[in-house]
Amino acid sequence: MASGTTSKTFMWGIMGLLIVGLGGFGATNLSGNITRVGSVGDEDIDVNEYARALQQDIRAIEAQTGSAMTFDQVLAAGVDRAALGRLIGQAALDNEAAKLGLSIGDENLSQQIVQIDAFQGANGFDRESYRFALNQAGLSEIEFEGQMRADTVRAILQGAVVTGAPMPAAYADTLIGFAGERRDFTWALLSAADLMTAQVEPTEEQLTKFHTDNAADFTSPAKKRLTYVWLSPDALVAGIDVDEERITALYEERKDQFIVAERRLVERLIYSDAAAADAAKAALDAGEKDFETLVADRGLDLADVDMGDVTAASLGAAGADVFALDGTGVVGPVETTLGPALFRVNGVLPGSETSLDEAREELHAELASDAARRQIDRVAEDLDDLLAGGATLEELEGEGGAVLSSIDWHAGSEEEIAGYADFRSAALAAKDGDYPEVIRLDDGGIAALRWEANIDAALQPLEEVRDTVTAAYKAEQINIGLAAQGEIMVNQLVQGADMAELGLTARQEADMIRSDFISEAPAGLIDEVFEMQDGGVTVIRGTDSVAIVKLDAIKGPDENDAEVTGFRTLLAQQGDAGISDDLYAAYARAIQDQAGIYLDQTALNAVHANFR
Repeated sequence: MASGTTSKTFMWGIMGLLIVGLGGFGATNLSGNITRVGSVGDEDIDVNEYARALQQDIRAIEAQTGSAMTFDQVLAAGVDRAALGRLIGQAALDNEAAKLGLSIGDENLSQQIVQIDAFQGANGFDRESYRFALNQAGLSEIEFEGQMRADTVRAILQGAVVTGAPMPAAYADTLIGFAGERRDFTWALLSAADLMTAQVEPTEEQLTKFHTDNAADFTSPAKKRLTYVWLSPDALVAGIDVDEERITALYEERKDQFIVAERRLVERLIYSDAAAADAAKAALDAGEKDFETLVADRGLDLADVDMGDVTAASLGAAGADVFALDGTGVVGPVETTLGPALFRVNGVLPGSETSLDEAREELHAELASDAARRQIDRVAEDLDDLLAGGATLEELEGEGGAVLSSIDWHAGSEEEIAGYADFRSAALAAKDGDYPEVIRLDDGGIAALRWEANIDAALQPLEEVRDTVTAAYKAEQINIGLAAQGEIMVNQLVQGADMAELGLTARQEADMIRSDFISEAPAGLIDEVFEMQDGGVTVIRGTDSVAIVKLDAIKGPDENDAEVTGFRTLLAQQGDAGISDDLYAAYARAIQDQAGIYLDQTALNAVHANFR
């Protein structure tokens, strides 16, 4: 059965194959009696085709990662299985196409080949370029044309399976209906200052009960008691001498960092002649026009005249006049290389100067830190040897400046040493019986730790956390009081009162969607608003405040919003692609199961042996 021309996607696939060949991937050819690594139905999977596919996949990964792969890594990553799976899928399609009598004619095949850029010469298709490109790819003309014919037929077969199966519109409608649904509502905030009932100090009984009822809030986490030694570059920097010449040289190299010229936020409006510029300045001084009007008169926008933040030097001859202005305002007309201009100064960014003496400590630390890290590298080797020889952490104290300390460590520890990811990983893994090892820290420092004991999570005694418990109790009582006060107001609003009558400061929100956020509102307010019924009024409790909310309107998505339109298009495309992928996957499994798959492990091993 004849077919039409191949798809653009397929054409680029062929180009990729040729580029791979021209890029020096080379070809892998296996000689001997082994000709196939398997088959699907009546279609064989050629041994050389598998070798080439595997080689190309390996080279592609290596090019992406920038490092060579051993074949053990190839196997561990499943690269061989991916290449073989791809060829199994192709063989299944070839087998099915043969059963259906599907093929592409010689004329169509020829038209496709002569259009490929890699085969072009000065006067169009060039036979020698064709042969050279195929040779570089390790293919004969017969092999390439056979592959091209087969790939075209596969594309036809795949297209027949997935074409005409769009995702129902209800899919996008449902998702957009949820994500784009809008709410209009009025709300007011009640905080501690609005509480009408007086606060009283809690009794001992109330505190004790609150402490017990909320035990999780006052329970210290499980910890590990660790002893450690630590050597940090910062601890060594002060004691490392640095030549004054190096400090001075670094200062000179970074002079732009230490001596910053004054900058000004400037707009420049250029005129064709001095008379026009003078007239504009006169109108401005008389109050007849403002600067924005002058810009508009020239047919420009403010963005067209904005120069950003500039230095006096960058303005050339106009710099002296512009920077002579005290504060903000308009200067000019001033002659420039582009003609007379008015300059508006919108802001002044003061310059700064840090002298060598002021910067010396910073520069010394930067230069000394490299030496400190090199020194720590040498100390690390000594500590490794000492630990291997049975030395304790206590015996390492002072070695090269190492400091001995301890920590009750847990995931939320805030001590400085706990800020290092490598220390945290070692602390998490530490257990009884482990021998200390040197840990390399990301700032160039080193540490070593020893497990001492596990400390179980425990409820902290009330006396130790009395102030925290008292503050939490009071906050809860305020919240309860505000919620009760809010419920009274809700009933009044339902009966017809408005927020102003109740002394509330009403805030209007319109077209809010689920992903919107109001920083002053209690957490979860938007979520609860979307659970309300139209016209409903409710109290939404936060941590230290409550909100009284009246839902004014429920609206669907704004179909005139470009974002909604774009999202709908994207969902439709993704949905169509998802259905196509699922259909093709089901079809591919079905034809593979129907045809039957045979794999020759001996042949596969023979191919793999060539890669080792």
